[in-house]
Amino acid sequence: MENLRMDDFTKYSFLSGLEYNPSGSHACFVVHKADMEENGYISNLWLYEVKADRYFQLTAFDKEKGFIWLDDEHLLFSGTRNPKDKEKAGNGEVFTVYYKISIRGGEAREAFRIPLAVRNMVKLDHTQFLLTATFNPKRPSLEGMAEEEKARELRKRKEEKDYEVLEEIPFWSNGGGFTSLDRSRLCLFDSATGQYQVLTDGSMSIRGVRLNGDKSKAVFIGRPCIEGKWQVEDHLYILDIESKSIRQLTQEIFSWSGAFFIGDELLALGSGMKDYGLNENDVFYRVDIVTGKKQLLTPDFDRSTWNSVGSDCRLGGGDPARLDGDYLYFITTEGGSSYINRINMDGKIEKVTTAEGSVDSYDVRDGKVLFIGMRGLRLQELYSREGEGERKVSSFNDWVQTEKKLSVPEPLTVETAPGVMIAGWVLKPVNWEEGGECPAILAIHGGPKTVYGEVFFHEMQFWANEGYFVFFCNPRGSDGRDNEFADIRGKYGTIDYDDLMAFTDAVLAKYPAIDQERVGVTGGSYGGFMTNWIIGHTDRFKAAASQRSISNWVSMGFTSDIGYYFEEDQVAATPWTDIEKVWWHSPLKYADKVKTPTLLIHSEEDYRCWLPEGLQMFTALKFFGVESRLCMFRGESHELSRSGKPKHRIRRLQEITAWFEKYLK
Repeated sequence: MENLRMDDFTKYSFLSGLEYNPSGSHACFVVHKADMEENGYISNLWLYEVKADRYFQLTAFDKEKGFIWLDDEHLLFSGTRNPKDKEKAGNGEVFTVYYKISIRGGEAREAFRIPLAVRNMVKLDHTQFLLTATFNPKRPSLEGMAEEEKARELRKRKEEKDYEVLEEIPFWSNGGGFTSLDRSRLCLFDSATGQYQVLTDGSMSIRGVRLNGDKSKAVFIGRPCIEGKWQVEDHLYILDIESKSIRQLTQEIFSWSGAFFIGDELLALGSGMKDYGLNENDVFYRVDIVTGKKQLLTPDFDRSTWNSVGSDCRLGGGDPARLDGDYLYFITTEGGSSYINRINMDGKIEKVTTAEGSVDSYDVRDGKVLFIGMRGLRLQELYSREGEGERKVSSFNDWVQTEKKLSVPEPLTVETAPGVMIAGWVLKPVNWEEGGECPAILAIHGGPKTVYGEVFFHEMQFWANEGYFVFFCNPRGSDGRDNEFADIRGKYGTIDYDDLMAFTDAVLAKYPAIDQERVGVTGGSYGGFMTNWIIGHTDRFKAAASQRSISNWVSMGFTSDIGYYFEEDQVAATPWTDIEKVWWHSPLKYADKVKTPTLLIHSEEDYRCWLPEGLQMFTALKFFGVESRLCMFRGESHELSRSGKPKHRIRRLQEITAWFEKYLK
């Protein structure tokens, strides 16, 4: 067995996008791997044959990700394989090319192309498709233009690449760049004619298109943009396929995450945001498809309905909800694990998977459940639910368990306040022997409404292999429990800080081998905010690494892609309602108290916690004479540590590790 290396993640396989064919005889999924030569990731389609219980690679062009089943034997996937198409795209032309491939093998052939930037697509029949695509009035369609007119438009686009005109908020999105006036609109496309019809206007963006059983109707979610400001609420809409008429079904302020036809009825998942704000857990409703009247089905249900178990070993995802017969299958995060559940129109909820870990993508056909997940210290694999248990089907990442030294998380539950129990874990150094003292690192998750669990986390395992104790927990504000536990609106830096410090005290008391004079702290996003907060309120940590952080709520609220509504919701104030409160919750306010040597990691295109958040904190620390360093990554977003370019991810981990080596060893 050898030690886990910093760059070992570049050899991992990342699985996503699992989906059965109509009969359930096969399932397709995507396998991603790092491409060090191109400093990116390759992705190919793989198939699992249920009866033969075997899986195999279907495509090898290294660029296949999104796909849909055309029928039992054929898949459609989007891609750019033709060099001329790559040239056209480079010149500013917008289109999406779909290829058709048989599951029996053979070369993929171009099926059709759509002169739109397609986001998602669902099949009505062999030639008719409902799709969502991005439209922007600043970029008119080139379809039907004479060559001279087309050439003028392309020249204009090239000339205008050097500046942006902003007309609404948010004007950018993390990972999506500048998005002013972009709209996701619903279209009907006929592959036989190559023609499309736009069904929704530019007053809203739509998502979550779901068909009823006979494909005569579709339900979707629309979010309006009013007077240049995107709203936080959205509405349900019904599309009649034959007439192409659309009817708004709901009216009140509500946040919908999904709506599904079960027979002739509509089962929807959403929140009124009245009691716990933006992060309020969704509940299930039966919605009348004529009147829009909703009936609450699950008044006692109080868990999140997504997978929020953190890991730096995923790429891509999967549909969080699946219909099968009279049941809607969905994900919950409970404690430090995520599970598959199902619900019927009576509101009865049953747990489908019970093993701890994470479920990252799944599908269900005739009660047969197939999923991609993490179990124990295993990286992602394909699993089949069988009887009351489950069986591992694939072995993409088995080599990590057989070849590498890993540290098993040791659970530690701490009462941080009367009646408040906080779950956490400790990783021991892999080569640690009784009697020796070691440094330690406190890791803080993002969100704040996410969770740590016992699933594989590469950077933590690497630090354990470098001789560190690593400890982490789920303080108040985390996911996995009820709304009340997750609600820290207006409390950032108070009860969550107390939980983290109490957990640190408990770890140091239980593990005397940790040298209390050599403990560091790190975290990203909310964890970066909390790292900035901690160093302004205590000197107990000898080094800090703050990543993609918030330092100043005043600036964050009006630069972040979510800031203008997130700040008011989470801080419970704006600069106009209570500037003192906004500033009080800002770590920058306390920069003059900092003594801890601090590394800041930030990405130039992080539009969630924009670069000035890191620059302000760095400048303040330097101003007050604190040892500090800022490492900025060009071309990266808020997702640097999880899906950034492989070489950038290595350099990030090098910077953090070297900082801790300098001050903790």
